[in-house]
Amino acid sequence: MSFDPWWLTYPLLGAFAGFIAGLFGVGGGLTLVPILLMIFTAQGFPEEHLMHLALGTSMATIVLTSISSMRAHHGHGAVRWEIVRGLAPGLILGTLAGTSLASLIPTRPLAIAFVCIVYYASAQMMLDIKPKPHRQMPGSAGMLAVGGVIGVLSSIVSAGGGFMTIPFMIFCNVAIHQAVGTSAALGFPIAVAGTIGYVVAGWNSAHLPDHAIGYVYLPGMIGVVVLSMLVAPLGARTAHRLPVKGLKRAFGGFLALLATKMLLGLSG
Repeated sequence: MSFDPWWLTYPLLGAFAGFIAGLFGVGGGLTLVPILLMIFTAQGFPEEHLMHLALGTSMATIVLTSISSMRAHHGHGAVRWEIVRGLAPGLILGTLAGTSLASLIPTRPLAIAFVCIVYYASAQMMLDIKPKPHRQMPGSAGMLAVGGVIGVLSSIVSAGGGFMTIPFMIFCNVAIHQAVGTSAALGFPIAVAGTIGYVVAGWNSAHLPDHAIGYVYLPGMIGVVVLSMLVAPLGARTAHRLPVKGLKRAFGGFLALLATKMLLGLSG
């Protein structure tokens, strides 16, 4: 296996993504995808596979990062496990369906869909719209349906689902710190299903780079995970020290910055 100097960038990216994953309860995919896309482009990967490789590799890293983030939030008593159990089946089914759909969409339209979804999630958090005081989480059927929708969208943009699960839980009057912690736990089933889906979807694709298994680029996945798992607990501890309104606005602003960066890349 020949050494590629670009591999040195992956641990640095992992440290940043891990902190963000712990801080906001996201899997880190929203951070990783735009940057992986730039790195893969610089490495000269085939253009028709760029976005799919960024999505698949990002999803694979979330498997381990989400475990680290989840444990840290659980230690703070911030994971609502009854919500995890209610949403997880729909998330898994939706994610598997979404990866199949994503593999059929060309890179540019897929990137545009990513930008639109992230801007929507950002607006939900930045506007800080107060939910009705008596609104609660839906029943079993509602949780299955919501999980399915979030799973499809999460797999298309290769995120742990926090960009939608957190606004949804806040909409249902779940406290922000519990929403962040629960979202971290929900990232795991999404990531496992999504990784399987992207490996299968890209298994027979031609012209993939060396060291790729389906749409998962192994050097990128390993390099990112090395530091992301170590840094995620630090982000989680920081989240529990921040005030509620500050955490929500920071999360919304973070999403807006990511979407804008990717939009500028699309227009270039």
